[in-house]
Amino acid sequence: MVTSDSFFGGAPEVNASAPGRVNLLGEHTDYNDGFMLPVATPQRTTVALSRSNDGHFVFYSSTLDANVTFAPDGSAPAGFGSYIEGCIRLVEAEGVTVPPLRVWVSTDVPVGSGLSSSAALEVATLRALRQMLGFELDDVKLARIAQRAEIEYARVNCGIMDQMASSLADESHMLFIDARTLEHRLAPLPQGAEIIVIDSGIARKLAGSKYNERRAECEEASRKLGVAALRDVTDPESVESLPEPLKRRARHVVQENLRVLEAAGGVSLERFGELMNASHFSLRDDYEVSIPELDELCALLRAQEGVVGARLTGAGFGGACVALCKTGHAQAAAEAALNEYNRNGRQGRLLIPVPTEGKENNESV
Repeated sequence: MVTSDSFFGGAPEVNASAPGRVNLLGEHTDYNDGFMLPVATPQRTTVALSRSNDGHFVFYSSTLDANVTFAPDGSAPAGFGSYIEGCIRLVEAEGVTVPPLRVWVSTDVPVGSGLSSSAALEVATLRALRQMLGFELDDVKLARIAQRAEIEYARVNCGIMDQMASSLADESHMLFIDARTLEHRLAPLPQGAEIIVIDSGIARKLAGSKYNERRAECEEASRKLGVAALRDVTDPESVESLPEPLKRRARHVVQENLRVLEAAGGVSLERFGELMNASHFSLRDDYEVSIPELDELCALLRAQEGVVGARLTGAGFGGACVALCKTGHAQAAAEAALNEYNRNGRQGRLLIPVPTEGKENNESV
């Protein structure tokens, strides 16, 4: 593995970082112009930059121990380099001259767990470019450029939530986001709350194809209802006339938006947990993006003392579960649920709170 100092031959010109995110409520609502409540993770991605001395772009991931090199008129191959190149090319499209760069990346945001390692990489890259080149770029526009980089260069047709959260959220507040207007505000977590995040150990192998399928179903449901997006439907009964499976897909989105709006308005810890449980059941039954392992892990978390609610977080079909619990219970509750979950040889792991022995070296970028 190449260290930062050896990669640059000394200290880099700039360093920047960005967090991953955990979504507490508002799953599969962002591409429906809806609402969401993510929070930043303690895990972060760091991007260091210096001008290249050989006229080429050179990207290195210390976590993957992987190297990408290409000429200024070339392009990065698929993989972590495409996210970085997308950020560079879109900054150039804004009229900023970007010289050939050496880019060193390190992260402890785990890939495949639903914590949005890709958004952390994009936002950290754009922050580093902004710092090095001194151009103006507010945090909302930065998030929008990061989203475009993922869509246009990594070929993932994502919504805006992950990039907004990585750019604007912190670890001690929820970030309320309106995907249509990009209105956003920090909101306090319920009083006396702690967060648990456990990776199920199941990679999200179907998430990409099913994500696109669910998005198309929601667009079709919107057309049949005569609205621009499902966020414009505020009465859950309005979707009951739709054919299956559009009815269930739309029902999840409409009810999920209502859950977010209620939670963002301020509710008790116990009520927030009820909303999280309802969200998971909706994702399982109406949106059909859960799997048995996620259902079991959420049930085990709910059974622990002090836990008030649990749900899958991220696109589904694997990845992580998030739970909300009373202060002082997170570590014990998480370890008890994880020990039971891993009895049959599973490879679940605790992500938040960060294990007491220190942050794990998770595979990412």
